[in-house]
Amino acid sequence: MAAMICIASSGQEITRKKAEILVPRPAMQPVKSLDPLNPDVMAMDTLDTSSPARKIILYSDNTWRYWIDGDVASADTTYTKHWNTNPDAYGLSYDNFPLRSYVWLADSTDRYHFPGSITPTKVSSRYGKRRGRYHRGTDMPMPKGSEVYATFDGKVRVAKYSSGYGNLVVIRHTNGLETFYGHLSQINVKQDQWVEAGQVIGLCGATGRASGSHLHYEVRYLGYAIDPEWMLDMDSQELRQSVLVIRKSMLYPESSYSPESDDEEEAIAEADEADRLEQERLEAERKAARYVTIRSGDTLSTIAKREGTTVSALCKLNNITTKTILRVGRTLRVK
Repeated sequence: MAAMICIASSGQEITRKKAEILVPRPAMQPVKSLDPLNPDVMAMDTLDTSSPARKIILYSDNTWRYWIDGDVASADTTYTKHWNTNPDAYGLSYDNFPLRSYVWLADSTDRYHFPGSITPTKVSSRYGKRRGRYHRGTDMPMPKGSEVYATFDGKVRVAKYSSGYGNLVVIRHTNGLETFYGHLSQINVKQDQWVEAGQVIGLCGATGRASGSHLHYEVRYLGYAIDPEWMLDMDSQELRQSVLVIRKSMLYPESSYSPESDDEEEAIAEADEADRLEQERLEAERKAARYVTIRSGDTLSTIAKREGTTVSALCKLNNITTKTILRVGRTLRVK
């Protein structure tokens, strides 16, 4: 079965092969953080597109960009299912996750902005085990009052004080990811507010369980945290690529980022797919299996003839030989 990619801008699923035709190798290239708009450039007109939620804004300097109408986009099931103010709104079992998923991050429609406002970025604490506890995000030291930005367009699910996090903002994005911004000194947005990539959502601080002013930044997929550095290059402040490949193994708390080549990534994906197909084959075989109860006078030959199979097939299915004694009342697999 071909791997599927959810295209956030349309809600449709396409194969990875087709996605690479629509967006060829540039999808594997880094994506720069959004530059702020020139305040002297004014919006002159808004045009409709084939998607009711997507508009085109024309500016006075003859440039343009896509814009998402938050009121329309908010009606999507992305923002109606599992929508509450708990940090983990999903409560899904790890067993229900696919071996890998593809999440569209950025293109001409879906924009990106680095969450921090300090260049170059410093990281004081990375994702993973820390002092016997799991640290599910990346800490970026910034002076108190520094601006914190929304990474992608999306809707604010949480904007309140939360134990441990302090002042916390959680944004669910159009691509299904959620980003967490913790220890803020000030929250500039409200729950259920639509925000755009690069919009200031709060100011950095040290509220909650924090030592020193810093931004605690998390990336979650269906409630499960992944190392933000799978998605962000902290040195360049760029997205590593336009499509984020989320392997099931990345959802483990100890699965911190480690650089891999495209060839290694593809080998892992192929191995995961082979495992999935083998699991499907074994499950189909289990469902198709059929058993009979051995009756008095039965032999392997009579059972094989009655069930339309062969003695050798019966021996192989049941791991027995032609000399094995058949006991009345026991079951024998015949298919």
